[in-house]
Amino acid sequence: MQKFFTYGNADILKLGKTAFLCSRKCPANIVLKTYDWAIEQRNRGRCVISGFHSAIEKDVLHYLLKGAQPIILALARGIRKRWEPEIRTALSQNRMLAVTPFDETVIRVSQKTALKRNELMAELADEICIAHASEGGNLEKLMRQIPEGKKIISI
Repeated sequence: MQKFFTYGNADILKLGKTAFLCSRKCPANIVLKTYDWAIEQRNRGRCVISGFHSAIEKDVLHYLLKGAQPIILALARGIRKRWEPEIRTALSQNRMLAVTPFDETVIRVSQKTALKRNELMAELADEICIAHASEGGNLEKLMRQIPEGKKIISI
């Protein structure tokens, strides 16, 4: 297990977690299925961990924040000093945790830091939901590294 830093309710790590990943470019037919999946996770109270970085991941966060379930935000940089209002609200409600494998000196997201963040998410999660992995992309490469026995769900 790689070392990581946290901000928020660390008890959320004790819960069952589903990592959500999606390539930046996603076919239109996957988008609506992904929204339905996000709403289902919210309604079931399921904890989702994601970078919430790509457009579709941001949409998933939007749906999740409308619920009351715990959420883990995995950062591809050090812990932020400022948070968006909706993230601050979830943090103050004790239902959000930010995790990152980087200290505060890492202030920019890069392909390398995103990969390391995704590896941390795969380690922390009990199951991994891949909405879409672009052929030959970093997410497809990450999928080949996921340890055996980790449940992978496709949308």
